[in-house]
Amino acid sequence: MSYQQYPGGGTQMPVPAKPPVPQSVTRAAQIMYVGAAASIVGIIIAFLTRHSIRSAIQSHNHTLTKSQLNTVYHVELGVLVLVGLIAVGLWIWMAASCKAGKSWARILSTVFFGIDTISLIGSAATPGGGASRIYGIVVWVIGLAAVILLWRRESTAFFKGAPQY
Repeated sequence: MSYQQYPGGGTQMPVPAKPPVPQSVTRAAQIMYVGAAASIVGIIIAFLTRHSIRSAIQSHNHTLTKSQLNTVYHVELGVLVLVGLIAVGLWIWMAASCKAGKSWARILSTVFFGIDTISLIGSAATPGGGASRIYGIVVWVIGLAAVILLWRRESTAFFKGAPQY
């Protein structure tokens, strides 16, 4: 038994084209790539200031033996490098995901910025940390610029998939 094709059934509805990436999202992604580069600079800063890290550990922990001091120092340096590498990955992931129009990426980028804001406020309450504090402010400003661009009207229309006018 043969069946006839439903009239008009051979044609499929065209898939609507994704709107082009607006300049605000493109710039936000570029700024996020700058944030990734800044995170690499942060890792370099950690290595360049490693002697001050060791001194800070020693001044706060007078009872540590030399071996214990070395262990704490290496763990601290390792954590700084690991956190820096995670930050690089997050910046790149958020930039690519936002350019792809993933609305969750815009929200998650904003959450990451909120976490960085809380971290910056917390670090302001602690004494010392001149170069690292300035670095933290620079990274925060980079995040602020990206978030502002991600929440512009044309960015919102892009993430919603609405046509750009």
